[in-house]
Amino acid sequence: MPKWLKVYLSGLLMGAADVVPGVSGGTIAFILGVYDRLIGALSGVNRHSASMLLKGDLKALWRHFDGAFLLTLGSGIVTSIFLLAGLITHLLAEYPSYLWSFFFGLILASAYFLIHQIIGFSWRHFVGLVLGVVIGASLSLLVPTQLNTSLVMVFFSGMIAICAMILPGISGSFLLLMMGMYGFILSAVKNLDFSVIFIFAVGALIGLLSFSKVLHYLLNHARSMTLSFLTGVMLGALVKVWPWKVTDTWTLVGDKKLPLEEHLVLPWNLPNFYWPSDLLLPLVFVLIGFLSVILISYILLPKSDK
Repeated sequence: MPKWLKVYLSGLLMGAADVVPGVSGGTIAFILGVYDRLIGALSGVNRHSASMLLKGDLKALWRHFDGAFLLTLGSGIVTSIFLLAGLITHLLAEYPSYLWSFFFGLILASAYFLIHQIIGFSWRHFVGLVLGVVIGASLSLLVPTQLNTSLVMVFFSGMIAICAMILPGISGSFLLLMMGMYGFILSAVKNLDFSVIFIFAVGALIGLLSFSKVLHYLLNHARSMTLSFLTGVMLGALVKVWPWKVTDTWTLVGDKKLPLEEHLVLPWNLPNFYWPSDLLLPLVFVLIGFLSVILISYILLPKSDK
C-alpha cells in the first residue's frame, strides 16, 4: 500500500472517531503510529518557521511543517467528517448500544496498545495512570450544559475541542456536547453553513498550533509519564462509552433524538432485558472493536513499529 494512502486512511479513521462523542481521534492516531509525526509537524511554529515565511521560502516552510503528510492526513479527516456526520448521528439514534460497544472494545485495545509503549513501568507511572483514570472518568460524567451559540463561542469551542481531539482518550466531540455546541456544529457541517464552519476551523487551527507545542515537549521530555497519564484518561473515558445505559433526558440534533443525560447499569438491569440483543450482540461488537485495533495496526503500522 502506498505511504500516502496509509496516511489518508489514517485520516479517515481519525475523522470517524472525532465525530463520535466519547471517542478521540488522537487515540486512533496513536494506534496507527502517526501521532508523534502529527504532533511534531504541528509544533513547528517557531522563529525558524517565521523566518522562512518572511523570506518567502515556501518550499522550505512546506518541508518544515511536513506539509505533504499534514495535507494528506487532514484531507482524510475532513472527508470522513463530512461523509460520516449524518451516518454517525443516525447510528447513535438507532443503534446506540452496538456503536458504544464497538468503541468500548476499540478504546480498551488502544489502552492495552499504549501501556505496552511505556518503558520501565514503575509506581510513578502507576500514579500517573490512576490520575488519568480519575480525570477521564470525571470528564465523562459531566452533565451537559447549554452555552450561547454566538460566533465568539463557536471560535472558542473550536479551540477547546481540537485540543481534546489530539489528546488520546479525550473526545473533542464530547467536550462540544458538554458545552451544548455539539448539535449546533454538527448541523452546520451537515447544512454546509460555511460561516460557522470557517470560524470553528480558525479557532481549531489556533488551538492546534499552540497546544501541539506543549504535547511535543511532553512527549520528548517526559514520554513515559505522559503516556501513562494519557492511557489513564483513555481508560477513564470507558465510562462514557459503556454500552449499557438508561437515558434520563434527550436532546434533538436536527431531526435526530440523542441522549443528553444517562446513568450506567449492568446489562441484565436494562428494562425489558433480552439477552441476545442486550448482552450477546454488544459483547460481539466489543470483540469486533478490540480486534479492529489489532487488524488496523497490522495493516497500517510500519513493520518496524510492530
